[in-house]
Amino acid sequence: MAIRIYTTSWCPDCRQAKRFLGEKGLPYEEFDIEADPQAAQFVMNANDGKQRVPTFDVDGHIFHCSPFSAKKLKQELGL
Repeated sequence: MAIRIYTTSWCPDCRQAKRFLGEKGLPYEEFDIEADPQAAQFVMNANDGKQRVPTFDVDGHIFHCSPFSAKKLKQELGL
């Protein structure tokens, strides 16, 4: 499973999501939408023009987890 997470440096939901992935031992690739204009555009396209973070791309399945919910993230990841 390839996990891409789109974040910002100041987002508490992003920190919780990354902590969750780390605790589960799930590797991920992180993209900071403030530093990467293409990542920001991806997030806006995925979320009806909104910069909702964290946004995930898991093997082409795109979803956001804002506000953070461990239950939702488990379900979306099939855990």
